[in-house]
Amino acid sequence: MTKGDLTRQAILDRATRLASQLGLGGLTIGALADEMELSKSGLFAHFRSKEALQIQVLEYGAALFVEAVVRPALHAPRGEPRMRALFEGWMDWARTSPLPGGCLFVAAATEFDDRPGPVRDRLAQLQRDWLSVIATSFAKGAGEGHFLADQDPEQFAQDLYGIMLSYHHYSRLLGDSKAEPRARRAFETLLAAATAPLLPTTNR
Repeated sequence: MTKGDLTRQAILDRATRLASQLGLGGLTIGALADEMELSKSGLFAHFRSKEALQIQVLEYGAALFVEAVVRPALHAPRGEPRMRALFEGWMDWARTSPLPGGCLFVAAATEFDDRPGPVRDRLAQLQRDWLSVIATSFAKGAGEGHFLADQDPEQFAQDLYGIMLSYHHYSRLLGDSKAEPRARRAFETLLAAATAPLLPTTNR
C-alpha cells in the first residue's frame, strides 16, 4: 500500500466507527475533520462529497463484515456446517463488532429506507448481496442433501435475517439478557424445519 492508501484506509476506519455512533446521515466531511483533527479541504480531496464519503463507509463496513463473517464461513463444508458457521459468525459480529455503535447496516437501513439516492441504492445492493450469500449457501446445501429440496432458499434467507434483526433489537435497544438464547432457539427451529422429513398428509 502507498502512503496515500494507508491514509485513506485510516480515514475510512475512523469514519466507519463514527458513522456507527452518529448514524450514516450524521457523517459529514466536517464532522470527520473535527474528529480526526484534519482540514476539511484535505478530506474533501479524498471524497469530494458527503455522499461519496457515506458510500465509501458502506463499502468499508461491508469489507469488514466479509472478512469477519463470510470468508471464514465459506471454508466450512457445504450444507448445515456452513449455515451454522454463517450464523455463528453473524452472532459474533453482533456481539463483538469492532464498530462502537453496533451494526452499521441495521442503523443505516432505518435511516435510508425511505430516502432515495445513491447511498440508499448501494446500501440495498450490499444487503441483497448478503442475502444472496445465505440463499446460495442454503441452495448448495440442498444440493448436498442436507436440506429439503422443496425449501425456498430466499425464504430461508429472509427468515434468518429476521432472527438477526430481532436479536439486534432485543439485545441492544431492550438490553434483554435472553436475546441470545432466544435467537439461537429460533435458528435451530428454522434449521429443523428445513431439514426434517416432510410428514405425510391425510385426507379428512
